[in-house]
Order: sequence, then structure tokens, then C-alpha cells
Amino acid sequence: MCEMFVARATRSFALAELWTFAERLERYGIAGFGWGAAWQTSDGRLAAHVDPRAFRDDPTKERLAEIETGAALVHLRRPSRLSTLGPADTQPFLDRLGRFAYGHNGDFRHFRSWRSRYRAEGRIKGRADSEVGFRWLEDAWDDRDPRLVLSDLHGEFGGQANVMLLATDGRGYAYAGNRENPIFTFVLGDFRIMSTGIYSLDRSLFRYVAHGARDVRLLRHQAAEVVVPD
Repeated sequence: MCEMFVARATRSFALAELWTFAERLERYGIAGFGWGAAWQTSDGRLAAHVDPRAFRDDPTKERLAEIETGAALVHLRRPSRLSTLGPADTQPFLDRLGRFAYGHNGDFRHFRSWRSRYRAEGRIKGRADSEVGFRWLEDAWDDRDPRLVLSDLHGEFGGQANVMLLATDGRGYAYAGNRENPIFTFVLGDFRIMSTGIYSLDRSLFRYVAHGARDVRLLRHQAAEVVVPD
């Protein structure tokens, strides 16, 4: 099971400012089998980096640390099926039209028929269920509030599944559909963050990872929320 978070700030920040939080989330969660980050660029696009190594083992993070942005999504991987390890299944995924970056945590239940369809269309590159949900979201994305589209995604695929998005306008979205790993929203320093909870059905996230967090709230099951800077 993966860990992930989306962060925004009222100012531009270097990705390095998120690295301590990411390192702790990987260490105290159950991740360490790949990681990735997506961020908003200065010209309003989305960029991403993924690596099948653990965050702690990827030397590229030192170069990425200097990137300035206003919003980011970080995904720390621990797949349910280790047979899916590899670059093709390492998240976050970037929408082919550049509209959003996507991260998934947990397991979709009803994905096999959709997987067969997308494979026939030549759109499946990996082996995990996460990519199937991502392809569905690419097709379902429309002018509605993304929170509604995320609710439809979980309604279609079911299972224990959290999803986080970073949109091109810098807004971050989270959908809480995994009772085994709740999502919290909180303020940490200059950042408004939504994060999974290190697979601990209490608030240990704030003891081990998010020291000094304030304005802490639990995202209700099957609810979606948008994060904007205060």
C-alpha cells in the first residue's frame, strides 16, 4: 500500500522543503518500492519525475530539490502486488492532455474489464490496477468539479482506494475511499497539506511525520476535498 500527499503554499517554494516530510512518510509508512513527484511549472504546466527506487535511494531528488513551484504531489509506492514493480507502474501518472497528475493508494475492485478495453486500445503500459483507474479518469474528465469526477471513479471501480490529483491550476484534490489508510488535511509551516496516514488507524502521522501540524482534520470516508493556500 502506498503513501502520498499533495501540498500547496501561499508562496513559491523549492521542492527541497517537502523532502523531510516525504522521507518520514516513506520511513514510517510502508512505502519504499518506488516514488514520484509532480509539480506545477512557472508557465502553468505540470511536470513529473518517477523512479522505481525508494525516495531515499534516488539521487535525482537532490537535483529536483532546487525546482521552484507553488504546488506538488508526491507518491511513495508500496504495491499490493510486487509483480507490478517497475517504471511503467510508478506514480504519479500525467494525463496525456496535461490536465492533471494522478496518484492512487489501495486497490480497485472492478478493474479487469476496463483493463482489457484499454489494453486493446494500446493505452496500458503497466500491470497495476492504478493505471486502469487513471485511464478511466482521462476519459471521464470534464468541466465538472474534479471532486465529483473522483467520486464517480470510486463508484465505478469500488474497493479500498484513495486518489489524489494535482491540476494545472495548482489546485490539489484528494478522495478518501480507503478505510485502511485515512486522509488528513492540515497546515504545516507555510504549507496546506493533504496526506495519507501511514496505515495507522489513529493520528500517529502527527507523532512521527507531521510534527507541529495545526488545523488537523480527518477527511470523511467517500468525501473529496480541494486544497488551496490559506
